Amino acid sequence: MSDSKRRKVLAIIATDTTFERTEHRGREAWLGKCLHCNAHLLVGLDGDPISRATVEHILPRTAGGSDTLENLALACARCNQGKGTRHDPYYPRDDRARELVEKLLRRRRERWRSPDDDDSE
Repeated sequence: MSDSKRRKVLAIIATDTTFERTEHRGREAWLGKCLHCNAHLLVGLDGDPISRATVEHILPRTAGGSDTLENLALACARCNQGKGTRHDPYYPRDDRARELVEKLLRRRRERWRSPDDDDSE
């Protein structure tokens, strides 16, 4: 994984209240929840996923979604791939896809914490 991707993952963790430091197999890591299904996600303190954590663009880039932290979250690979396959291509013309994006944006806002408290950068 590239350094820029690790930094992006750590920035998402810094703004997600579900992530806390924990010990995993004798080393410290971040433990949080998938934006979709709330499955546990483990990420090393360096930003390298231990579990199948992936960066989720809530509003798909194909529909004008950006790389701002408000539009990014961590999701398990299964949920992220499922959304990408079943919903993202149809976003502009599919009510269910738009409802899912709104639900995920709402959940992201509910889990939001200010990154100002993070000293990792």
